Amino acid sequence: METRQLLANFKEAERVLNTFIENKKNLETMQAAIDAMVFSFRHEGKVLSCGNGGSMCDAMHFAEELTGRFRKDRAALPALAISDPSHLTCVANDFGYDKVFSRAVEGWGKKNDVLLAISTSGNSPNIIEAVLAAKDKQMKTIGLLGKGGGRLAGMVDFPFVIESDVSDRIQEMHIKMIHMFIEGIERSLFPANY
Repeated sequence: METRQLLANFKEAERVLNTFIENKKNLETMQAAIDAMVFSFRHEGKVLSCGNGGSMCDAMHFAEELTGRFRKDRAALPALAISDPSHLTCVANDFGYDKVFSRAVEGWGKKNDVLLAISTSGNSPNIIEAVLAAKDKQMKTIGLLGKGGGRLAGMVDFPFVIESDVSDRIQEMHIKMIHMFIEGIERSLFPANY
């Protein structure tokens, strides 16, 4: 890859970021999503997360930063990525791949919990099913989306649609938002860390 192309990629990433932060509604919705997660943690709730492929890696990263640590030591927070291979393969085999996340939400989710649902297209059938299951449990739902937001944009309580048609640009923004979520949660629950 030539230097010119490297620069073009960075400039495109910069454009996607600037487009997102220039929309004041995105920042307001981010704060509302952080507040929903903080409320859940303060009321003995938890956050579940799910995604496919790279989005599953992001879902796992989000959960481990909450149960482990982010910048400084603090108490673990109850977060769980739906990523257990035995669960995924069992449900895919017995119920179909569309149910791999929703069955976990049915089993673990409860009122005042939050689901972080990640789909670069906004149309992943198994993510849609997970959001429907979360709604049945009266959980709040956050969607990290892209490519126009798809069906999920109108289904989740807190939609974040990254304005790009390229999955890697969308995922770059998703991981930035995940880190902002975690920092926002920590600033509310562990202010001494900042």
